[in-house]
Amino acid sequence: MNRLIANRGLLQIFFSLLLVIVIMFVSNYIVYQNSISGIYDKVTQNNRMAVKNIIQSFDSHFMTVNNLIFAIHGLPYENVVSRENGEIDMVKVYMLQDSLSTLISSIDFIDDVIVFYDNADLAITSKGTSDMNVLFNQKYKHSMQTAEYWKSFARSKHTFTMFPADDYSVSTDGLSRRSRQLMVAMDGNKVRLSDKNVMLIIDVEKLQQQVNLKGLIPGASLIVLDSSRNVILSTEKDWDLIEVLNDVYFNASDEASFTRENFEYHFYKSDYNDFIYIDKVPYQFQNIGSVTDASQMIMISAIISAIILSVLLSVYLYRPVKGILKLLGGGAIKGNDFRKIHSGIVKVQTENETLIKQMDFVDKEMRRGVFLQSLDEHSHSQQYDLQMQKYYPYFFQERYFVMVSLQFIRREEGEQANWRIEELTEWMQQELLQRFNHAVVFHAGHLEFLALVGMKEAANRKQVLDGIGAFVKDAAGQELESFRINAFASKSYDSRISNIYAANQDIRHGMEYRNVKQTGAVVDTETIRYVSDVYFPFEKIEKLSNCLLSGKTNEGLKIVEEMLAENVRRNIHFHQLTHIAKSIFLYLLKQVGETAVNSKDLQQEARDFSRKLELAFHYEEIHEAVIEAVSYIADKRGSEQKSKLNAAFISQYIELHYMENLYLDHMAEVLGTSPKYFSNYFKKTFGINFVEYLNKVRLSHAREFLKNTDLSVAEIGEKTGYMNSSTFTTTFKKYNGISPSEYRKKETD
Repeated sequence: MNRLIANRGLLQIFFSLLLVIVIMFVSNYIVYQNSISGIYDKVTQNNRMAVKNIIQSFDSHFMTVNNLIFAIHGLPYENVVSRENGEIDMVKVYMLQDSLSTLISSIDFIDDVIVFYDNADLAITSKGTSDMNVLFNQKYKHSMQTAEYWKSFARSKHTFTMFPADDYSVSTDGLSRRSRQLMVAMDGNKVRLSDKNVMLIIDVEKLQQQVNLKGLIPGASLIVLDSSRNVILSTEKDWDLIEVLNDVYFNASDEASFTRENFEYHFYKSDYNDFIYIDKVPYQFQNIGSVTDASQMIMISAIISAIILSVLLSVYLYRPVKGILKLLGGGAIKGNDFRKIHSGIVKVQTENETLIKQMDFVDKEMRRGVFLQSLDEHSHSQQYDLQMQKYYPYFFQERYFVMVSLQFIRREEGEQANWRIEELTEWMQQELLQRFNHAVVFHAGHLEFLALVGMKEAANRKQVLDGIGAFVKDAAGQELESFRINAFASKSYDSRISNIYAANQDIRHGMEYRNVKQTGAVVDTETIRYVSDVYFPFEKIEKLSNCLLSGKTNEGLKIVEEMLAENVRRNIHFHQLTHIAKSIFLYLLKQVGETAVNSKDLQQEARDFSRKLELAFHYEEIHEAVIEAVSYIADKRGSEQKSKLNAAFISQYIELHYMENLYLDHMAEVLGTSPKYFSNYFKKTFGINFVEYLNKVRLSHAREFLKNTDLSVAEIGEKTGYMNSSTFTTTFKKYNGISPSEYRKKETD
């Protein structure tokens, strides 16, 4: 006994079962005391609710039939049968047949759909094509409703008609036949929606299964009348319907009822199609005495059985309780067994919540991984395709989509926001879902995010771009004020996995080829137009170099301003303007001098300049970066060459300007000295006088022109700085021993 008391769990089970017995006894006693008529009232009341649910289910299915007919009329396959010569376009026939098969594939109670035309015997079904006579004389055979009957009915003026359920002899394999109850729904033609005649063959048995007539109480029946008060469906064949209908005026109210003989008749009018539903319910239970005796026996036997079962179940159920305690780790601890189980379950729930969070994170990463793989143009494994099919409903919930790239660039000034990538992704997705019906956001790397925004129609793309622009403006002004946001939008695409790669290519193209006059918060890739008219005059680059060499920084900056402004006027592509800026910068680096090329300051300036170009989104940012770079190089040049009278500067200047008229006075002016002092300095430094050095430089370039170009001798002389061809020929022969023409002939033979 002490051992039994120690097992508190066993006693708790036993007394719980005893409590169940008491409740059962009280319940049975109440049932016994209450009258059968009271039970009947409750049953019939529940039956009314069940009948209303059945009527709603019928309405839903009839609505499906009506919508299906409208959908078939709306299929874009008109003029299948030519009105002039009766020829049949079989391509349209097969496409129509395929569409019919797709439309009814998910509707179980539709046995088949038949489309035929007034001037042809062709019948198009979801399973193929047939002759109308063959179809209704062999597959759906009926004594009255033959092919001629349906053709005649189709030619008459009629509204949508639901024909009564009737027995048809149906052929399944062309040999054997069996009787089936079918209903036929025929479209109306008072207002022709198309040149099709549409019939739906409805399987009555499957229809009754779907509306769940089992909800009716035993002995109850249901009959369905159409809006013309014709019986189209009945669960009882031998109804005396004429006398019943004489007792009720249908249009008095939506619901009516009366009692006749041993049954109650309840009438309901459909809110959808004006159909009438009659529910026949037994007025009272039969054999009430036997029911009362049976109730007493059930009550007594139930109490005795429950007591015996309580003892057995108490012992039986306690065994798994001990097993559960062991699994939860509390089997050896004394105390309330169920309290220990509760504590163990709470612990398991906590662990499960942690696991669910981990699984949710893994699922998000799986979706992101599958999405990033879809950006790859190369083919993937079958397992990847299966994953894509799994996540397709997550990616696409609308017919079309637009891909948007959101690039976040941290501002240097101000306090930096402490955003995590996951938080930023989730926040953006919630913000976009408030603006659009469907949107998903993925982190693509660094601070770039790709969003798929769903659209019902391709024409909604303008609204999507406006919404993205508003989002960028609001985010940059409030939550993400420490970031600058650049947005790029692809074209609109059909919601297919294969189009994700194409949309991403649109964005990459837009990043590179956007025009410098691009306005608005979002770059629209559809508006990009290719421009090849880049403005990069080499003579101005040479002039810019001269300005920096001679210390004319303001004039050099003006040249840069003019070049950039002209390219903006031509609205070239952003990457072209970036290349122009880099070319200017790299060309001017030569002006700093060899001593500064390897310096850390200059390398850092080059890195900073490249970084600014990478982050630039507007023309003004590139303009600012180039102006700063040119100013820096000018300052560097000025600080390193306090005295221009040095061999490196002189040789470099002559190499860059040999084609110009470099007389002594000009050189002295550039170097800030007198012609006589420059002449003496040059001969002392280079070992020869200035004119001989200049001729050697010019003739060196002239020899290259003679060997590698087809220019005339006069043109080469002009390009190398000689005033006329005679002077060039005389000077060339003096230093090389032969004339320019002889030199060219010698080198090319």
